[in-house]
Amino acid sequence: MRIAVVGTGYVGLVTGTCLAETGNEVVCVDINEKKVEMMKAGQLPIYEPGLELLFHRNIAQGRLSFTSNLSEGIGEAKIIFLALPTPPGGDGAADLSYVLGAAGDIAKLLTDYKVIVTKSTVPVGTADKVTAVMQQHAAPGVEYAVVSNPEFLREGVAVEDFMKPDRVVVGTSDERARKLMGELYGPYVRQGNPIIFMDERSSELTKYAANSFLATKISFMNEIANMCELVGADVDMVRKGIGADERIGKRFLFAGIGYGGSCFPKDVQALAKSAQENRYDFKILNSVMEVNEIQKTVLTEKVKKYYNGELAGKHFALWGLAFKPETDDIREAPALYIIDALVAAGATVTAFDPEGMKNVENLIGDKIKYAENQYEALEGADALLIVTEWSLFRTPDFNKVESLLKAKVIFDGRNLYDLDKMIDCGFYYNSIGRKEVK
Repeated sequence: MRIAVVGTGYVGLVTGTCLAETGNEVVCVDINEKKVEMMKAGQLPIYEPGLELLFHRNIAQGRLSFTSNLSEGIGEAKIIFLALPTPPGGDGAADLSYVLGAAGDIAKLLTDYKVIVTKSTVPVGTADKVTAVMQQHAAPGVEYAVVSNPEFLREGVAVEDFMKPDRVVVGTSDERARKLMGELYGPYVRQGNPIIFMDERSSELTKYAANSFLATKISFMNEIANMCELVGADVDMVRKGIGADERIGKRFLFAGIGYGGSCFPKDVQALAKSAQENRYDFKILNSVMEVNEIQKTVLTEKVKKYYNGELAGKHFALWGLAFKPETDDIREAPALYIIDALVAAGATVTAFDPEGMKNVENLIGDKIKYAENQYEALEGADALLIVTEWSLFRTPDFNKVESLLKAKVIFDGRNLYDLDKMIDCGFYYNSIGRKEVK
């Protein structure tokens, strides 16, 4: 099948590449000509495990191509995916200008039946708005269908999520579109995982509901962690105890320093805003957002308390910048909030992250220093702060850590280390929802 994907961010590029992997001919369209030329030259603009192999293979075999010309990109496509940004506006509502603008441009070019698929995370009612724009700009008599097909890709495992989805959600009232979408996704659900067809509005709400529920689990566990510190309990023990309940499950129960990234913050905010617009006070989501904002400050508050509020002249090592491991995405990353707080207090920072440093440097420049490796970041630091749970941070050489730090002090925002191990190593160790090791 011939497919066009408009937008080549994390979602668009993974979608296009993985669709090509099952034999479809895919053209990815982006208005950024420099980015298009880079991809044509075989260079990936993002880091995503497993994507590079599929990217190069499908380019080499002629199934994956790139253009900045919309007409060229959609000309022979049967299905057109819109994988465009929907950033939060000043009031928290999702900005649909990119999606609706592309829909209008596409409508003017249509000459035969095509399926227009909103892959972006969009508020309830967006399919109706896209349809209205299409009707306004399409030539009389041209047929098309607007479909909602939300993505459920986790950065760091997005390729696996696309190739082996636990479910595919498709919102459409058009029978031809339903048949085409079923045919397209058939190869990805051969083991029996469902393609769930529903109406467009239910499909749109499904994505927001899923992300908001997961964000709620994270904020709940962070609240439990804070409670644990007050009563002398251990959040890791609590996590294991409740995670064994199959009604709750083990995932998204790890305490930390708040959620970040491109999805949870904006999706929770957008759903709360949508509820407000419909005169509904979504109390749980408002609390989830409040807890998350507070949780981003927990680690720096621990640091300030340890140094009696005197951070001026202190130098800190930071392990981790990306909002989660296995990605270079720094959007709403807790590390950025921690850096701001430390620098504002007069401290200096040297950071290391396997993939996120270039993006942070592009964002904040020389506000901090950047190390070549995790140990170089420690040199001359008063303490180490662990912000992202990359695997290479899990089993460091603690003798080397001790030799490079000015003092044996670690603040761990991800609970990477065993408390008994830290006692044996003689470190002051302060983590989340567990007792201090002194």
